[in-house]
Amino acid sequence: MAHPIKIDTLLAARWIVPVEPEGTLLHDHAIAIDRGTILAILPHAEAQSRFAPSEHITLSHHALIPGLINLHTHAAMSLMRGLADDLPLMAWLNQRIWPTEGRHVTADFVLDGTRLACAEMIRGGITCFNDMYFFPEASAQAALAAGMRASIGMIVINFPTAYASDADDYLAKGLSLRDRYQQHPLLSFCLAPHAPYSVNDKAFASILTYAEQLDLPIHIHLHETNDEIRHSLETTGLRPIERLHRLGLVGPNLIAVHMVHLTNDEIELIGQQGCSVAHCPSSNLKLASGFAPIPMLLNQQTNIGLGSDSAASNNRLDLFEEMRLAALLAKAQSGEAGMLPAHQALQMATINGARALGLGEITGSLVPGKAADITAVDFSSLELSPCYDPVSHLVYAAGRNHVSHVWVNGKILLNEGRLTTLDEPDLVRRTAYWREQIESMNEG
Repeated sequence: MAHPIKIDTLLAARWIVPVEPEGTLLHDHAIAIDRGTILAILPHAEAQSRFAPSEHITLSHHALIPGLINLHTHAAMSLMRGLADDLPLMAWLNQRIWPTEGRHVTADFVLDGTRLACAEMIRGGITCFNDMYFFPEASAQAALAAGMRASIGMIVINFPTAYASDADDYLAKGLSLRDRYQQHPLLSFCLAPHAPYSVNDKAFASILTYAEQLDLPIHIHLHETNDEIRHSLETTGLRPIERLHRLGLVGPNLIAVHMVHLTNDEIELIGQQGCSVAHCPSSNLKLASGFAPIPMLLNQQTNIGLGSDSAASNNRLDLFEEMRLAALLAKAQSGEAGMLPAHQALQMATINGARALGLGEITGSLVPGKAADITAVDFSSLELSPCYDPVSHLVYAAGRNHVSHVWVNGKILLNEGRLTTLDEPDLVRRTAYWREQIESMNEG
Protein backbone atom coordinates (compact mmCIF):
# COMPACT_ATOMS: atom_id res chain seq x y z
CA MET A 1 0.00 0.00 0.00
CA ALA A 2 1.36 3.42 -0.96
CA HIS A 3 2.41 5.72 1.84
CA PRO A 4 0.27 8.83 2.38
CA ILE A 5 1.57 11.90 0.58
CA LYS A 6 2.93 14.61 2.84
CA ILE A 7 1.25 17.96 2.25
CA ASP A 8 0.91 21.25 4.07
CA THR A 9 -2.86 21.37 4.65
CA LEU A 10 -5.96 19.25 4.29
CA LEU A 11 -9.04 21.47 4.43
CA ALA A 12 -12.42 19.74 4.76
CA ALA A 13 -15.89 21.24 4.87
CA ARG A 14 -19.58 20.36 4.73
CA TRP A 15 -19.76 21.81 1.20
CA ILE A 16 -17.30 22.89 -1.45
CA VAL A 17 -18.50 25.14 -4.27
CA PRO A 18 -15.63 25.02 -6.77
CA VAL A 19 -17.42 27.29 -9.36
CA GLU A 20 -15.77 25.20 -12.08
CA PRO A 21 -17.24 22.95 -13.37
CA GLU A 22 -20.31 25.16 -13.40
CA GLY A 23 -23.12 24.06 -11.10
CA THR A 24 -20.95 21.67 -9.07
CA LEU A 25 -21.64 21.28 -5.33
CA LEU A 26 -19.49 18.82 -3.38
CA HIS A 27 -20.60 17.36 -0.03
CA ASP A 28 -18.13 16.30 2.67
CA HIS A 29 -15.08 16.80 0.48
CA ALA A 30 -11.61 18.10 1.26
CA ILE A 31 -9.03 20.26 -0.49
CA ALA A 32 -5.41 19.09 -0.40
CA ILE A 33 -3.04 22.07 -0.39
CA ASP A 34 0.72 22.07 -0.72
CA ARG A 35 3.09 24.99 -1.29
CA GLY A 36 0.17 27.31 -1.89
CA THR A 37 -1.39 25.18 -4.63
CA ILE A 38 -4.50 23.00 -4.73
CA LEU A 39 -3.32 19.42 -5.34
CA ALA A 40 -6.66 17.64 -5.25
CA ILE A 41 -10.30 17.90 -4.25
CA LEU A 42 -11.81 14.60 -3.17
CA PRO A 43 -14.11 12.98 -0.60
CA HIS A 44 -12.88 13.65 2.92
CA ALA A 45 -12.61 9.97 3.88
CA GLU A 46 -10.50 9.24 0.80
CA ALA A 47 -8.35 12.31 1.41
CA GLN A 48 -7.54 11.19 4.95
CA SER A 49 -6.07 7.93 3.69
CA ARG A 50 -4.27 9.47 0.71
CA PHE A 51 -2.60 12.46 2.38
CA ALA A 52 -0.53 13.12 5.49
CA PRO A 53 -1.06 16.84 6.17
CA SER A 54 0.94 18.99 8.54
CA GLU A 55 -2.37 20.69 9.34
CA HIS A 56 -5.82 19.11 9.09
CA ILE A 57 -8.74 21.55 9.35
CA THR A 58 -12.35 20.40 9.38
CA LEU A 59 -15.09 23.01 9.06
CA SER A 60 -18.25 21.01 9.68
CA HIS A 61 -20.78 23.82 9.19
CA HIS A 62 -19.10 25.70 6.35
CA ALA A 63 -19.06 26.17 2.61
CA LEU A 64 -15.70 26.65 0.91
CA ILE A 65 -15.76 28.92 -2.14
CA PRO A 66 -13.09 30.53 -4.29
CA GLY A 67 -11.79 33.76 -2.81
CA LEU A 68 -13.91 36.65 -4.09
CA ILE A 69 -12.39 39.02 -6.66
CA ASN A 70 -13.12 42.74 -6.46
CA LEU A 71 -12.79 43.79 -10.09
CA HIS A 72 -12.83 47.53 -9.47
CA THR A 73 -11.82 49.61 -6.48
CA HIS A 74 -9.75 52.55 -5.32
CA ALA A 75 -8.58 50.98 -2.09
CA ALA A 76 -6.85 53.97 -0.50
CA MET A 77 -10.05 56.00 -0.71
CA SER A 78 -11.27 54.02 2.30
CA LEU A 79 -9.82 56.93 4.29
CA MET A 80 -12.53 59.11 2.69
CA ARG A 81 -15.43 56.82 3.58
CA GLY A 82 -18.49 58.95 4.31
CA LEU A 83 -16.71 62.21 3.51
CA ALA A 84 -18.85 63.27 0.55
CA ASP A 85 -22.17 61.47 0.54
CA ASP A 86 -25.41 62.12 -1.33
CA LEU A 87 -23.86 63.96 -4.29
CA PRO A 88 -23.93 63.19 -8.04
CA LEU A 89 -20.68 61.97 -9.56
CA MET A 90 -19.22 65.17 -11.02
CA ALA A 91 -20.17 67.28 -7.99
CA TRP A 92 -18.78 64.52 -5.77
CA LEU A 93 -15.49 64.58 -7.70
CA ASN A 94 -15.07 68.28 -8.38
CA GLN A 95 -16.33 69.73 -5.11
CA ARG A 96 -15.18 67.18 -2.55
CA ILE A 97 -13.01 64.26 -3.65
CA TRP A 98 -10.45 65.88 -5.97
CA PRO A 99 -9.84 68.87 -3.62
CA THR A 100 -9.35 66.49 -0.69
CA GLU A 101 -6.98 64.33 -2.71
CA GLY A 102 -5.03 67.41 -3.77
CA ARG A 103 -4.44 68.36 -0.15
CA HIS A 104 -3.82 64.97 1.42
CA VAL A 105 -2.86 62.16 -0.95
CA THR A 106 0.73 61.03 -0.43
CA ALA A 107 2.42 57.65 -0.48
CA ASP A 108 1.77 57.35 3.27
CA PHE A 109 -1.92 58.12 2.78
CA VAL A 110 -2.18 55.43 0.09
CA LEU A 111 -0.28 52.90 2.20
CA ASP A 112 -2.54 53.38 5.22
CA GLY A 113 -5.74 53.63 3.19
CA THR A 114 -4.98 50.47 1.25
CA ARG A 115 -4.08 48.60 4.44
CA LEU A 116 -7.48 49.59 5.83
CA ALA A 117 -9.18 48.43 2.64
CA CYS A 118 -7.30 45.13 2.67
CA ALA A 119 -8.47 44.45 6.22
CA GLU A 120 -12.07 45.11 5.26
CA MET A 121 -11.84 43.02 2.10
CA ILE A 122 -10.18 40.05 3.81
CA ARG A 123 -12.87 40.05 6.48
CA GLY A 124 -15.42 39.98 3.65
CA GLY A 125 -13.87 36.99 1.87
CA ILE A 126 -12.12 38.97 -0.88
CA THR A 127 -8.73 37.54 -1.82
CA CYS A 128 -7.90 39.63 -4.92
CA PHE A 129 -8.63 43.23 -5.90
CA ASN A 130 -8.11 45.32 -9.00
CA ASP A 131 -6.95 48.76 -7.90
CA MET A 132 -6.75 52.16 -9.55
CA TYR A 133 -5.12 54.96 -7.59
CA PHE A 134 -2.18 57.30 -7.20
CA PHE A 135 1.13 56.09 -5.70
CA PRO A 136 0.48 52.50 -6.82
CA GLU A 137 3.74 51.30 -5.27
CA ALA A 138 2.25 52.06 -1.85
CA SER A 139 -0.87 50.08 -2.85
CA ALA A 140 1.33 47.15 -3.85
CA GLN A 141 3.27 47.29 -0.59
CA ALA A 142 0.05 47.31 1.43
CA ALA A 143 -1.41 44.36 -0.48
CA LEU A 144 1.76 42.32 -0.04
CA ALA A 145 1.94 43.11 3.66
CA ALA A 146 -1.64 41.89 3.99
CA GLY A 147 -0.89 38.78 1.91
CA MET A 148 -3.58 39.58 -0.67
CA ARG A 149 -3.50 39.06 -4.40
CA ALA A 150 -3.76 42.37 -6.26
CA SER A 151 -3.85 43.74 -9.77
CA ILE A 152 -2.18 47.13 -9.51
CA GLY A 153 -3.41 49.84 -11.84
CA MET A 154 -0.80 51.96 -13.57
CA ILE A 155 -2.97 55.06 -13.41
CA VAL A 156 -2.90 57.65 -16.19
CA ILE A 157 -4.67 61.01 -16.01
CA ASN A 158 -4.07 64.25 -17.90
CA PHE A 159 -3.54 66.54 -14.97
CA PRO A 160 -0.71 66.84 -12.46
CA THR A 161 -0.92 65.46 -8.94
CA ALA A 162 1.56 64.90 -6.14
CA TYR A 163 2.29 61.54 -7.77
CA ALA A 164 3.08 62.57 -11.37
CA SER A 165 3.24 65.62 -13.60
CA ASP A 166 1.65 64.47 -16.88
CA ALA A 167 0.50 61.38 -18.76
CA ASP A 168 4.03 60.40 -19.79
CA ASP A 169 5.20 60.67 -16.19
CA TYR A 170 2.30 58.52 -14.93
CA LEU A 171 3.09 55.86 -17.53
CA ALA A 172 6.82 55.89 -16.86
CA LYS A 173 6.33 55.48 -13.11
CA GLY A 174 3.72 52.76 -13.55
CA LEU A 175 5.83 50.76 -15.97
CA SER A 176 8.88 51.07 -13.73
CA LEU A 177 6.83 49.68 -10.84
CA ARG A 178 5.67 46.78 -13.01
CA ASP A 179 9.26 46.02 -13.97
CA ARG A 180 10.21 45.76 -10.28
CA TYR A 181 7.31 43.54 -9.22
CA GLN A 182 6.22 41.61 -12.31
CA GLN A 183 7.69 38.32 -11.04
CA HIS A 184 5.90 38.50 -7.70
CA PRO A 185 3.34 35.65 -7.45
CA LEU A 186 0.69 37.82 -5.80
CA LEU A 187 0.89 40.87 -8.06
CA SER A 188 -0.26 41.57 -11.59
CA PHE A 189 -0.73 44.87 -13.40
CA CYS A 190 -3.27 46.79 -15.49
CA LEU A 191 -2.93 49.96 -17.48
CA ALA A 192 -5.44 52.25 -15.78
CA PRO A 193 -6.44 55.38 -17.70
CA HIS A 194 -8.90 57.10 -15.39
CA ALA A 195 -11.70 57.94 -17.86
CA PRO A 196 -12.27 59.29 -21.37
CA TYR A 197 -12.95 62.78 -19.97
CA SER A 198 -9.62 62.89 -18.11
CA VAL A 199 -7.27 61.25 -20.68
CA ASN A 200 -6.48 62.62 -24.14
CA ASP A 201 -5.99 60.77 -27.43
CA LYS A 202 -2.21 61.02 -27.32
CA ALA A 203 -2.10 59.29 -23.93
CA PHE A 204 -4.56 56.65 -25.12
CA ALA A 205 -2.29 55.89 -28.09
CA SER A 206 0.62 55.25 -25.72
CA ILE A 207 -1.57 53.11 -23.48
CA LEU A 208 -2.67 50.98 -26.43
CA THR A 209 0.94 50.47 -27.53
CA TYR A 210 2.00 49.24 -24.10
CA ALA A 211 -1.11 47.09 -23.69
CA GLU A 212 -0.37 45.30 -26.95
CA GLN A 213 3.37 44.95 -26.35
CA LEU A 214 3.05 43.73 -22.76
CA ASP A 215 -0.33 41.94 -23.03
CA LEU A 216 -1.87 44.02 -20.23
CA PRO A 217 -5.53 44.70 -19.45
CA ILE A 218 -6.81 48.27 -19.78
CA HIS A 219 -8.93 49.23 -16.77
CA ILE A 220 -11.08 52.37 -17.28
CA HIS A 221 -14.26 54.08 -16.07
CA LEU A 222 -16.59 54.16 -19.06
CA HIS A 223 -20.16 55.34 -19.72
CA GLU A 224 -20.80 55.87 -16.02
CA THR A 225 -23.09 58.91 -16.36
CA ASN A 226 -25.09 60.80 -18.94
CA ASP A 227 -22.95 63.87 -18.19
CA GLU A 228 -19.85 61.96 -19.29
CA ILE A 229 -21.47 61.09 -22.61
CA ARG A 230 -22.79 64.64 -23.12
CA HIS A 231 -19.32 66.09 -22.45
CA SER A 232 -17.75 63.68 -24.93
CA LEU A 233 -20.25 64.58 -27.65
CA GLU A 234 -19.62 68.28 -27.07
CA THR A 235 -15.83 68.03 -27.11
CA THR A 236 -15.16 65.23 -29.60
CA GLY A 237 -18.43 64.70 -31.47
CA LEU A 238 -18.31 61.04 -30.39
CA ARG A 239 -19.74 58.95 -27.59
CA PRO A 240 -16.89 57.69 -25.36
CA ILE A 241 -17.07 54.06 -26.50
CA GLU A 242 -17.01 55.09 -30.15
CA ARG A 243 -13.98 57.29 -29.47
CA LEU A 244 -12.14 54.43 -27.75
CA HIS A 245 -13.17 52.04 -30.53
CA ARG A 246 -11.71 54.34 -33.18
CA LEU A 247 -8.51 54.57 -31.13
CA GLY A 248 -8.27 50.76 -31.03
CA LEU A 249 -8.84 50.25 -27.31
CA VAL A 250 -12.10 48.27 -27.48
CA GLY A 251 -11.00 44.64 -27.41
CA PRO A 252 -10.52 41.53 -25.23
CA ASN A 253 -8.14 43.27 -22.83
CA LEU A 254 -10.57 46.10 -22.00
CA ILE A 255 -12.11 46.13 -18.51
CA ALA A 256 -14.87 48.70 -18.83
CA VAL A 257 -16.09 49.89 -15.44
CA HIS A 258 -19.75 50.83 -14.82
CA MET A 259 -21.14 50.76 -18.40
CA VAL A 260 -24.46 52.20 -17.29
CA HIS A 261 -25.63 54.18 -20.31
CA LEU A 262 -25.39 52.08 -23.46
CA THR A 263 -27.18 51.86 -26.77
CA ASN A 264 -28.10 48.51 -28.29
CA ASP A 265 -25.27 48.93 -30.81
CA GLU A 266 -22.77 49.57 -28.01
CA ILE A 267 -23.93 46.50 -26.12
CA GLU A 268 -23.48 44.45 -29.27
CA LEU A 269 -20.02 45.97 -29.88
CA ILE A 270 -18.84 45.10 -26.37
CA GLY A 271 -19.96 41.51 -26.88
CA GLN A 272 -18.43 41.19 -30.32
CA GLN A 273 -15.08 42.58 -29.18
CA GLY A 274 -14.83 40.27 -26.16
CA CYS A 275 -14.54 43.08 -23.59
CA SER A 276 -15.08 42.57 -19.87
CA VAL A 277 -17.36 44.73 -17.73
CA ALA A 278 -16.80 45.58 -14.07
CA HIS A 279 -20.31 45.94 -12.68
CA CYS A 280 -20.56 48.16 -9.57
CA PRO A 281 -24.25 48.15 -8.62
CA SER A 282 -23.96 49.82 -5.19
CA SER A 283 -21.84 52.69 -6.48
CA ASN A 284 -24.12 53.16 -9.49
CA LEU A 285 -27.11 53.41 -7.18
CA LYS A 286 -25.53 55.65 -4.55
CA LEU A 287 -24.22 58.19 -7.06
CA ALA A 288 -27.54 58.01 -8.95
CA SER A 289 -25.64 57.04 -12.08
CA GLY A 290 -28.32 54.59 -13.17
CA PHE A 291 -28.79 50.90 -13.89
CA ALA A 292 -26.27 49.05 -16.03
CA PRO A 293 -28.06 46.94 -18.69
CA ILE A 294 -26.71 43.68 -17.30
CA PRO A 295 -29.44 41.42 -18.77
CA MET A 296 -28.70 42.71 -22.28
CA LEU A 297 -24.94 42.37 -21.75
CA LEU A 298 -25.43 38.81 -20.52
CA ASN A 299 -27.42 38.05 -23.65
CA GLN A 300 -24.30 39.03 -25.61
CA GLN A 301 -22.21 36.55 -23.55
CA THR A 302 -20.21 39.45 -22.09
CA ASN A 303 -17.78 38.55 -19.32
CA ILE A 304 -19.06 40.50 -16.29
CA GLY A 305 -17.27 40.73 -12.95
CA LEU A 306 -18.24 42.61 -9.80
CA GLY A 307 -16.58 45.63 -8.23
CA SER A 308 -17.23 47.61 -5.11
CA ASP A 309 -15.78 50.89 -6.39
CA SER A 310 -14.28 52.90 -3.53
CA ALA A 311 -15.48 53.13 0.04
CA ALA A 312 -15.94 56.86 -0.66
CA SER A 313 -18.73 56.11 -3.14
CA ASN A 314 -20.24 52.85 -1.92
CA ASN A 315 -19.43 52.97 1.21
CA ARG A 316 -18.54 49.29 1.66
CA LEU A 317 -16.04 46.96 0.05
CA ASP A 318 -18.51 44.10 0.25
CA LEU A 319 -18.92 41.63 -2.62
CA PHE A 320 -21.67 39.68 -0.86
CA GLU A 321 -23.76 42.83 -1.10
CA GLU A 322 -22.75 43.34 -4.74
CA MET A 323 -23.70 39.75 -5.65
CA ARG A 324 -27.13 40.11 -4.09
CA LEU A 325 -27.76 43.54 -5.63
CA ALA A 326 -26.56 42.46 -9.07
CA ALA A 327 -28.90 39.46 -9.07
CA LEU A 328 -31.93 41.37 -7.80
CA LEU A 329 -31.48 44.33 -10.14
CA ALA A 330 -31.10 42.08 -13.16
CA LYS A 331 -34.37 40.32 -12.32
CA ALA A 332 -36.22 43.61 -11.90
CA GLN A 333 -34.79 45.10 -15.10
CA SER A 334 -35.55 42.07 -17.24
CA GLY A 335 -38.88 41.12 -15.69
CA GLU A 336 -37.54 37.57 -15.47
CA ALA A 337 -37.12 35.94 -12.06
CA GLY A 338 -34.67 33.46 -13.59
CA MET A 339 -32.32 36.19 -14.83
CA LEU A 340 -28.86 36.07 -13.20
CA PRO A 341 -29.40 33.10 -10.88
CA ALA A 342 -27.29 32.58 -7.78
CA HIS A 343 -24.61 30.40 -9.37
CA GLN A 344 -24.07 33.01 -12.10
CA ALA A 345 -23.78 35.81 -9.53
CA LEU A 346 -21.13 33.78 -7.72
CA GLN A 347 -19.28 33.32 -11.00
CA MET A 348 -19.29 37.11 -11.45
CA ALA A 349 -17.67 37.52 -8.04
CA THR A 350 -15.00 34.88 -8.72
CA ILE A 351 -13.96 33.35 -12.04
CA ASN A 352 -15.29 36.15 -14.25
CA GLY A 353 -13.17 38.70 -12.41
CA ALA A 354 -10.15 36.43 -12.68
CA ARG A 355 -10.63 36.05 -16.43
CA ALA A 356 -10.96 39.81 -16.91
CA LEU A 357 -7.60 40.29 -15.17
CA GLY A 358 -5.87 37.52 -17.13
CA LEU A 359 -5.69 35.43 -13.94
CA GLY A 360 -8.18 32.72 -14.87
CA GLU A 361 -5.50 30.02 -14.85
CA ILE A 362 -4.34 31.06 -11.36
CA THR A 363 -7.39 31.91 -9.28
CA GLY A 364 -11.17 32.37 -9.38
CA SER A 365 -12.19 28.72 -8.95
CA LEU A 366 -11.21 25.75 -6.81
CA VAL A 367 -9.44 23.50 -9.30
CA PRO A 368 -6.31 21.34 -8.89
CA GLY A 369 -3.31 23.27 -10.11
CA LYS A 370 -4.68 26.68 -9.16
CA ALA A 371 -3.61 28.78 -6.20
CA ALA A 372 -5.27 27.99 -2.89
CA ASP A 373 -7.27 31.24 -2.70
CA ILE A 374 -10.19 30.10 -0.56
CA THR A 375 -12.96 31.65 1.52
CA ALA A 376 -14.91 29.76 4.18
CA VAL A 377 -18.48 30.82 5.00
CA ASP A 378 -20.01 29.67 8.29
CA PHE A 379 -23.58 28.40 7.86
CA SER A 380 -24.24 27.66 11.53
CA SER A 381 -26.12 30.88 12.33
CA LEU A 382 -29.90 31.14 12.64
CA GLU A 383 -30.26 33.50 9.68
CA LEU A 384 -28.78 30.84 7.38
CA SER A 385 -31.12 28.11 8.61
CA PRO A 386 -32.56 26.01 7.15
CA CYS A 387 -30.30 25.51 4.16
CA TYR A 388 -31.68 23.72 1.12
CA ASP A 389 -29.21 25.22 -1.39
CA PRO A 390 -25.91 26.66 -0.14
CA VAL A 391 -25.24 28.53 -3.38
CA SER A 392 -28.58 30.29 -3.07
CA HIS A 393 -27.73 31.21 0.53
CA LEU A 394 -24.32 32.57 -0.49
CA VAL A 395 -25.96 35.13 -2.77
CA TYR A 396 -29.36 35.85 -1.19
CA ALA A 397 -28.92 35.25 2.55
CA ALA A 398 -25.27 35.23 3.65
CA GLY A 399 -23.22 38.33 4.31
CA ARG A 400 -19.59 39.17 4.87
CA ASN A 401 -20.19 38.72 8.62
CA HIS A 402 -20.48 34.98 7.96
CA VAL A 403 -16.94 34.72 6.54
CA SER A 404 -14.80 32.85 9.05
CA HIS A 405 -11.56 31.93 7.26
CA VAL A 406 -9.62 33.21 4.25
CA TRP A 407 -6.55 31.77 2.55
CA VAL A 408 -4.46 33.28 -0.25
CA ASN A 409 -1.84 31.08 -1.88
CA GLY A 410 -2.42 28.63 0.96
CA LYS A 411 -1.61 31.18 3.68
CA ILE A 412 -4.33 31.92 6.21
CA LEU A 413 -5.22 35.63 6.37
CA LEU A 414 -8.40 35.30 8.45
CA ASN A 415 -8.69 32.64 11.14
CA GLU A 416 -12.06 32.29 12.85
CA GLY A 417 -12.78 35.91 12.06
CA ARG A 418 -9.42 37.26 13.23
CA LEU A 419 -6.94 38.94 10.92
CA THR A 420 -3.57 37.21 10.96
CA THR A 421 -1.41 39.57 8.87
CA LEU A 422 -2.69 43.02 9.83
CA ASP A 423 -2.55 44.86 13.15
CA GLU A 424 -6.13 46.00 13.78
CA PRO A 425 -5.39 48.46 16.65
CA ASP A 426 -2.66 50.09 14.54
CA LEU A 427 -5.06 50.41 11.60
CA VAL A 428 -7.60 52.11 13.85
CA ARG A 429 -4.96 54.56 15.10
CA ARG A 430 -3.72 55.41 11.62
CA THR A 431 -7.26 55.86 10.35
CA ALA A 432 -8.04 58.26 13.21
CA TYR A 433 -4.89 60.22 12.36
CA TRP A 434 -5.97 60.71 8.74
CA ARG A 435 -9.51 61.64 9.75
CA GLU A 436 -8.09 64.38 11.98
CA GLN A 437 -5.81 65.61 9.16
CA ILE A 438 -8.62 65.76 6.64
CA GLU A 439 -11.06 67.41 9.04
CA SER A 440 -8.57 70.05 10.21
CA MET A 441 -7.37 70.99 6.71
CA ASN A 442 -10.87 71.01 5.26
CA GLU A 443 -12.05 73.30 8.07
CA GLY A 444 -9.04 75.54 7.43
